[in-house]
Amino acid sequence: MSPESVKPEVHKPMNGAFFEREPGRVARDLLGCLLVHGEASGRIVEAEAYGGREDPGSHASTGPTPRNRAMYGEPGRAYVYLCYGVHEMFNVVTRRRRLPGAVLVRALEPVSGVDTMRQRRGVEDVAKLASGPGRLTEALDVSRRYCGTDLLEGELRVERGEPVENYGTSRRIGLGVDCDRELRFFERGNGFVSR
Repeated sequence: MSPESVKPEVHKPMNGAFFEREPGRVARDLLGCLLVHGEASGRIVEAEAYGGREDPGSHASTGPTPRNRAMYGEPGRAYVYLCYGVHEMFNVVTRRRRLPGAVLVRALEPVSGVDTMRQRRGVEDVAKLASGPGRLTEALDVSRRYCGTDLLEGELRVERGEPVENYGTSRRIGLGVDCDRELRFFERGNGFVSR
């Protein structure tokens, strides 16, 4: 079975072939999958794709560094970095080892552990718990300590979900370079997509 033919199945473990594809394909197919950390989980409703040296918007565009080392590792691992010294950003490593690629998970629709997420975020409104990349890492308690973690099994993992057929695309958010490519994928009409 080729990686391109892998389709999500509801709430089942992932396999490595799912992530051994181009970041754009993985980003699109992550929509509807679950991101789980302990008792808290959410459906992925928004994601952005980032390539390697050919992508000026990617951390890997200038080659390997201590910060982006996880992007050069095994697909299906976490790449977590600090943005502007404030927000932890959770990414899933794609492609093959030493060929960097990643998908930034931008928003989740909370599924379980909602009260725990509320406590962590100090927010009551469910729509504001994980509707943004910094919010979702705070809600799920994901930080750089998970950078390089295998997401196929364990406490922090991605599980297959119901595929999202009604999705939209747009330019990636917050980039000053390579702004024209539509590499942001989101579930249309979902109120948990970031604003």
